[in-house]
Amino acid sequence: MTLAYADLVATSAAVAATRSRTAKTGAIAELLRRAEPQEVGVVASHLAGVLPQGRVGVGYRAIAQPPPPAAASTLSVRDVDDAVTALATLSGPGSAAARTEALHRLLTTATAPEQEFLRALLVGELRHGAQDGVLVAAVAAAYDLPEATVRRGAMMAGYLGPVALAAATGGADAVEAIGLEVGRPVRPMLAGAAPSVAEAFDETGGERIVQCKLDGIRIQVHRDGDVVSVHTRSLEDITARVPEVVAVARSLDVRSVVLDGEAIALREDGRPHPFQVTGARTASSADVERLQARTPLTTFLFDVLHLDGEDLVDRPQQERDAVLRRVAPGHLVPAVTTAAADEATAFFTELVAAGHEGVVVKDPETRYAAGRRGSGWIKVKPRHTFDLVVLAVEWGSGRRSGLLSNIHLGARDPETGELVMLGKTFKGMTDEMLAWQTERFLALETSREGHVVHVRPEQVVEIAVDGIQTSPRYPAGMALRFARVVRYRDDKTAAEADTVDAVRALHVGAPS
Repeated sequence: MTLAYADLVATSAAVAATRSRTAKTGAIAELLRRAEPQEVGVVASHLAGVLPQGRVGVGYRAIAQPPPPAAASTLSVRDVDDAVTALATLSGPGSAAARTEALHRLLTTATAPEQEFLRALLVGELRHGAQDGVLVAAVAAAYDLPEATVRRGAMMAGYLGPVALAAATGGADAVEAIGLEVGRPVRPMLAGAAPSVAEAFDETGGERIVQCKLDGIRIQVHRDGDVVSVHTRSLEDITARVPEVVAVARSLDVRSVVLDGEAIALREDGRPHPFQVTGARTASSADVERLQARTPLTTFLFDVLHLDGEDLVDRPQQERDAVLRRVAPGHLVPAVTTAAADEATAFFTELVAAGHEGVVVKDPETRYAAGRRGSGWIKVKPRHTFDLVVLAVEWGSGRRSGLLSNIHLGARDPETGELVMLGKTFKGMTDEMLAWQTERFLALETSREGHVVHVRPEQVVEIAVDGIQTSPRYPAGMALRFARVVRYRDDKTAAEADTVDAVRALHVGAPS
């Protein structure tokens, strides 16, 4: 019997309500056991916050005002999956209206909790505390498999859904058979972080490969014969948007290959455009030829995972680098190999001065750990911090329900004395910090507007950012990039916070 969607939503709520990893794992494993074998892939995907169909063209505006919810639950997992599949197939003239109608039909049959879950799922904003590790453990527990087997399967499949389906229908043998497949993106390997090049060297030890960290779009390039596909870090297919990358892949003297790298828009002097320029080039396939003529993309490669029928993910970094140098010598990221931290630091300083993000320090013996973040790759970027003022706070959802979470940040305009909003963040907050700031900001509350609590602008917070980007969304015309909380500053008053001019100085200093 097909699983009721209400049971999936209830499990999500139970996961969000507990901090116990064991309890989260047990709840998800029990749900998987109750599902039909052909449903478990959908169940695992939805709990991971991923649609098996990929993006289906539903944005925030489409779900902002849902229809009245159903009084009783009638949806099954299969019903929802079929409805989402139908949404994904809509394209061409009239598709926007048809998508709105189909979405309305789905939400009309959903109860209030189901609507809330579906709305978050459809726009990729589901947060309920079931991170990758919990889901891997749950699939392993549900089908009595080693976690390492499930984890590797998820790395190679890209998503956990296919792994759960394989486990339910074929057991360990089916999961172990999931390998790298040219044309199907794998999860990209991720880098840990260190505050300095010297500390990154301490992390890995011995001689290191130090590669330029570009501020572009992460790309995974697959070629099988003359067929090329290009995928982003989130595994989205952007092949049609990046003809320059496709041309590079086809120019290589290979039969089949899987490459890891970055695509970036460069100015005539070789300095990078701001990230937004590269992002705009890869955001849509509409009018690619015009955009390509204005801001062509340059392809830089830093790893190779497969070549001519041989998987290389389990080969050491230095061997993969040697293969890459042989296969694509004209498309490599700038790099040095050294055992001297001072030489690597000088390289880092040179790259930052040229407008790049920093470096990635790599252990030559590291294997490609798809989807993992560890000490084999360590990224180092300049750190910029500002003391800003909290203007408002938003109530959290999922695991942060009942807590004030997302803070609105402002800097002083020295000419008017007013505070100007520059962005928001919920990053970098510990459980203790969330509890403290909920009490603190409720005491400073001046008014409410929906889920936003406006506060007296008194609390100063130290914020770390990767940079400042142009943004018409905020009155100063700029916004914080990758902002996260470092600490609250009770030793400073709002009058002592950083000014808009200080923030603008970093923005002006960026390449344009």
